[in-house]
Amino acid sequence: PPHLIMRIIDCVLLLFQRRVDSFAADPERPGPKPSWGESLKMMSQTTFLTSLQNFSKDTINGEIVELLAPYLTMEDYNLETAKKVCGNVAGLCSWTTAMAFFYTINKEVLPLKANLAVQEGRLKIAMGSLEKAQAQLDAKQRELDEVQAMYDAAVKEKQMLVHDAETCRRKMQAATALISGLGGEKERWTQQSKEFQEQIGRLVGDILLATAFLSYSGPFNQEFRTQHP
Repeated sequence: PPHLIMRIIDCVLLLFQRRVDSFAADPERPGPKPSWGESLKMMSQTTFLTSLQNFSKDTINGEIVELLAPYLTMEDYNLETAKKVCGNVAGLCSWTTAMAFFYTINKEVLPLKANLAVQEGRLKIAMGSLEKAQAQLDAKQRELDEVQAMYDAAVKEKQMLVHDAETCRRKMQAATALISGLGGEKERWTQQSKEFQEQIGRLVGDILLATAFLSYSGPFNQEFRTQHP
């Protein structure tokens, strides 16, 4: 295959951190001799395309980029030349170059990502603590609601008792007033009872007097009683 194709695939091997042949100078041009045998093994795998699509860019490190540098700085290592020499593989030429450039950006981002992961871990712990605290708060709120319901019921019962006590007090006052009123009537009733007993005692005599009076006044008229006083 064209030498550029072999160099492009070598760059792919390096990005995937696959084994490459021991360094040997290329007799055709400056640079390392391509590891074409390893490249064929990699490309023959059925998962090769999927691996490209799912490649983890965060695995690229400074050593890999340093190994890529001799390839990427070659004069013919560019998209235009790759399209002329090997149109189907030209995309991998751009991809390897983009991955190396990505590292220069990502090395600044990686510490931020690491810090983000730490902060996310802390946030997760904090959220766990918050959820636990919220669960405890909810439990205490339920207890408070139950106690509040008991308190409201007690207050309602107290109000009912106060109302009943007030009603009873008014009834007692009315009964006391009635009893006081009846106390005065008792004396009058006692006096009337005594007088009634006396009247009963005089009843026979009064009847006799009335009978005598009627007997006397019955057969004698006014003229006779006047003449015979």
